[in-house]
Amino acid sequence: MLTFRKLFNGCVITLRSKHVLLTSSKPVVSRTLASRMAQDYFKRDLPDFYVQVIPALSDNFMYLVVDNATKESAVVDPVNPDKVLEVVEREGTRLTTVLTTHHHWDHAGGNMELVTKHPGLTVCGGDERIGALTKPLKHNNEFKLGTLTVRALATPCHTTGHICYYVGSGNGQSKAVFTGDTLFVGGCGKFFEGTAEQMYTALITVLGSLPKETAVFCGHEYTVNNLLYGQLVEPLNQHIKDKLDWAKELRKKGLPTVPSSIEQEFNFNPFMRVDNLTVQEHAGKVADPISTMAFLREEKNSFKAPPV
Repeated sequence: MLTFRKLFNGCVITLRSKHVLLTSSKPVVSRTLASRMAQDYFKRDLPDFYVQVIPALSDNFMYLVVDNATKESAVVDPVNPDKVLEVVEREGTRLTTVLTTHHHWDHAGGNMELVTKHPGLTVCGGDERIGALTKPLKHNNEFKLGTLTVRALATPCHTTGHICYYVGSGNGQSKAVFTGDTLFVGGCGKFFEGTAEQMYTALITVLGSLPKETAVFCGHEYTVNNLLYGQLVEPLNQHIKDKLDWAKELRKKGLPTVPSSIEQEFNFNPFMRVDNLTVQEHAGKVADPISTMAFLREEKNSFKAPPV
């Protein structure tokens, strides 16, 4: 069950899904208010930490990860530093760490400004092209964020230095992965600096081996378009239809569709299903998941979604 909570103009907004429940401390929440909410931020609670989902630019997500026990926090891909610092102040958290997934400007472009405005931050990443980098990471490097453990997962393909961040609590009850532009809800990133084999390793071997209940927080709001493509690949997949209907309803309200989970991605994401016969048959690459991955990416690159 996903829960988003938002304090806005005196209203406490609670959004729960698979299907959304919208409640408020005032009798009515107007459509105008709902659309304005999309410009602010949304809370996702896990047992031992919470994540503030912070929209940025046209379709990016930044994330503030807060350890419940210590109130220490990290920010993922802070392209809009002022907005991040506003959320940090509202939450009363102690920001210590920047988790940069990759060097592209819409993810790392705010690093230098953020460390200037909030000195002393540890800036993590897997690529020397990342601005203000102080903590270079390799695959499976671990470090602490309050009582939480953060593990770097190298997922080269979209860029050669792409890192996903797996965050877990000591008791194993809270698990989340921040996937940048490697894994999206229902899709994956373009292979700008890598190959289909590398993306297969990133999605299936690395991310696919995480606990199935792990919450997936991706770098962009591409869900509806991705699932429309998924229907082209697997028109009879009911998981895709259900998720698409759900995502369309949230987007009509200006609400984010993150997170999903690793288990869900294996059900409706064609790039996570390249070992599945129906996906291979669509690509004409039976028993060849790597070639299927390459075909899907090339087809998706030119895919034009019908109006929704």
